[in-house]
Amino acid sequence: MNGIVLLIVSIVILITAYITYGKFLAKRWGVDPTRRTPAVELEDGVDYVPTGAQVVFGHQFASIAGAGPINGPIQAAIFGWLPVVLWILVGGIFIGAVQDFGSIFASVRNKGRSIGYIIEIYIGRVGKRLFLLFVWLFSILVIAAFSDIVAGTFAGYGADGGRSIVNGSTASTSIAFMGFAFLLGIYMKRRKPSALKSNLVAIVLLVTSIVLGMAFPTFIPKQTWMYLVFAYIFLASVLPVWVLLQPRDYLNSFLLVFMMFAAMIGIFIANPTIHLPAFLGFTIGGQHLFPILFVTVACGAVSGFHSLISSETSSKQIRSEKDMLPVTFGAMLVECLLAIIALICAGAVASQGVLPAGTPPQIFAMAVASFLTKAGIPSLASTTIITLAISAFALTSLDSVARVGRLSFQELFLDSTTDDQHMPRVQKLLTNTYFATGITLFLGFLLARIGYRHIWPLFGSANQMIGALALCAIAIFLRKTQKGGAMTWIPMLVMLAITFTALGQIIVQKSTKLLDGSFGIMNDGMQLVFALLLIGLAVVIAFKSIKSLFFNSKTAMATGEME
Repeated sequence: MNGIVLLIVSIVILITAYITYGKFLAKRWGVDPTRRTPAVELEDGVDYVPTGAQVVFGHQFASIAGAGPINGPIQAAIFGWLPVVLWILVGGIFIGAVQDFGSIFASVRNKGRSIGYIIEIYIGRVGKRLFLLFVWLFSILVIAAFSDIVAGTFAGYGADGGRSIVNGSTASTSIAFMGFAFLLGIYMKRRKPSALKSNLVAIVLLVTSIVLGMAFPTFIPKQTWMYLVFAYIFLASVLPVWVLLQPRDYLNSFLLVFMMFAAMIGIFIANPTIHLPAFLGFTIGGQHLFPILFVTVACGAVSGFHSLISSETSSKQIRSEKDMLPVTFGAMLVECLLAIIALICAGAVASQGVLPAGTPPQIFAMAVASFLTKAGIPSLASTTIITLAISAFALTSLDSVARVGRLSFQELFLDSTTDDQHMPRVQKLLTNTYFATGITLFLGFLLARIGYRHIWPLFGSANQMIGALALCAIAIFLRKTQKGGAMTWIPMLVMLAITFTALGQIIVQKSTKLLDGSFGIMNDGMQLVFALLLIGLAVVIAFKSIKSLFFNSKTAMATGEME
């Protein structure tokens, strides 16, 4: 398969989907630019901050992208490139983008509250608390997996003890990146510059970070970086969004766009052929296409994590309802494009149907660097920038999910009748921002010690289950508020089938190891406990959701929707 042909066809399909299906949903659901959004009505300078569409898009895109759309498609290529492409395009348009858009729409219409709050309204407090507990456990998994990835890309020394110039440069660039993001946040908050000025300043700071990083590489062991990464995400989780989260994501969006354009230009220059079979079978190496493919390709097609970002952070920054479509539906489709690009790059450097050795990000960076070398760009520079981009988005996902985990933990112990001024001491402690962040990160740190490769299958299954449960909540919200919602029913049922199967397989696998004596307490034990908790919570929530959606005709009146 020719890479340029696949790229052009994918771009045409995604643009057509945005113009037709995306705008159809906005009209069907009644998006109204004249309504006051929660960011405007409840502005507090910390979480509720009305922000321009471009900046919120940058936050959304950088947060949801992470390393997922690069890792997933390349790992799933063991089944062939065709099923991966079909899932990215079909799943991304009709499930992923719908979930992201529906999540922010339901949240904005309910004062910027989370999907958990939507579940409380229509299913009850028990359903809400179970969902929040599920989200909190999932957040711990994300923190564990991505912190290990980030620390690994920053590690200044390889397994042989030698220095890694690329990793050292990436680490230094990221340090400069964070410092400049802080300054950019203050500048944008106080000066409120135009979009043009903001863009120019951001580009200058981004280029300066890269130049400084390549000139002054930092060589620190991985374990030390692990501590530093957790210290950073603690601060990012508790500081007001305009201080670090927004400006860093804004800078990241330029980096990601550059990475994507560099890869696309490289594809057109190199005119690569995808050296992978179109389809290799339904079972490869003991792994079944269903559900493995649909769990592995998450962020590039559909990811439950997106619904958390849409409803927990982005919904509190939307200045106008008209911005919701490009910020969520649009960002999801751009991420689909990134997944397609990653697959083309991996296929281009494959040999006789076999991918080269290395992690998916390393394969991707190798491919793009080989493309750009033909355009005269030094291999070290291009490899460093691509590696930086991947680690930057993994780090962005970390600070976003740490905030989501913190908010979910706090909300577990709060409800609509809670009196903030007269809470018992224990409740005050559990809902304290610093305590909630600390306990979330502490458990994430413990789990991170077993390595992201061991966590990834469980993370992927839990991630997709979040998507299934979010679609349940969106479907109920749309039906109860007379906005339709039938377009979410099939995606919801498909995702439930995928995720229950995947979690069930993990439980069977770990239980088998327990019986044959090969069970590891730290590795297998923690995964089995998490899998049992997650599937137990999911069964109850899904049952209550489907009962409310299809068998309970009574419409909830206290919707809280801002009519």
